Amino acid sequence: MSATPPLLRIDGLGIDLPLDGEPRPIVHRADVVIPEGAAVALVGESGSGKSLTARAVLGLLPAGARLHGDVAFAGESVAGMAPERLRRFRAGEVAMVFQDPRAHINPARSVGDFLIEGLTLTRGVRAADAVRKVTGILREVGIADAERRMRQRPHELSGGLLQRVMIAAALAAEPRLLLADEPTTALDVTTQEEVMAIIAEAREARGLALLFITHDLELAAAVCDRIVVMYAGSTVEELPAGHLRERAAHPYTRALLSSRPSVFEAGADLRSIPGRPLSGFEVPDGCAFSDRCPRVRDRCRSERPAPSAAGDSTAACHFPYTAPAEEAGCHA
Repeated sequence: MSATPPLLRIDGLGIDLPLDGEPRPIVHRADVVIPEGAAVALVGESGSGKSLTARAVLGLLPAGARLHGDVAFAGESVAGMAPERLRRFRAGEVAMVFQDPRAHINPARSVGDFLIEGLTLTRGVRAADAVRKVTGILREVGIADAERRMRQRPHELSGGLLQRVMIAAALAAEPRLLLADEPTTALDVTTQEEVMAIIAEAREARGLALLFITHDLELAAAVCDRIVVMYAGSTVEELPAGHLRERAAHPYTRALLSSRPSVFEAGADLRSIPGRPLSGFEVPDGCAFSDRCPRVRDRCRSERPAPSAAGDSTAACHFPYTAPAEEAGCHA
């Protein structure tokens, strides 16, 4: 009997985009597996390709994009979906919470129109039933005066309230998978905590799987079961969230951890990673991190490493760390 496929499998994903009239690789290789009900974080610096990878799950790539590898949902290839099947997939099986809600909510229409449109147009739900449903979800995500908020326009709501509206819209679709693309970046610290708590509670209550896109390793470890680290268009490490600080195997992951300010070392200088992060189209023949890596050797500059087991991790590194962080001199 064949094994049940994971809810989401991103397998060797590559994405080329036209730059100056020629296709250039932006994502080289992304590998992510999310079982039903699990939470996985995709972590990386700006420009690493993590948001583009998330959009590939929905088939929302820019015009002219060329895709290699595969994105499969419950064993079904997203790229192979017919248009009608793709519409049903986007409307009911996966939902996305974007980074900037003001860019994704029509400013000329009311919040209520935005929330019920998907239910009435794609699912045939009666308007009155849709209103009752989304009003209840608004209360669930922390919007107490839901009826009044439904009548307001987006400009009348704060950024934190609008992000709650985005979360409510995603939950109203009753998806199996929630994509959250840096949903707290534009919010103040207190509101960030509240929004992440709402997402975590909703996921737990509904048994949702989550792909959480972020640049914050600590937040990812607090929210998710597993961490996937991305650099210059490739996933370079995947490991359990609970092992992040002590068992990270890739030099880039440890460098990210070490560059965070520490509450235990008052007055200590901030550590930084030498050099600058590369975009996917700038990657050399060898390891993309080789010019910034403290463990670099000749092989790293000529041969691109493939993902392989490294203790509790899977790391794309010729010379991964095998000792715990303290023994390896990582002061994260």
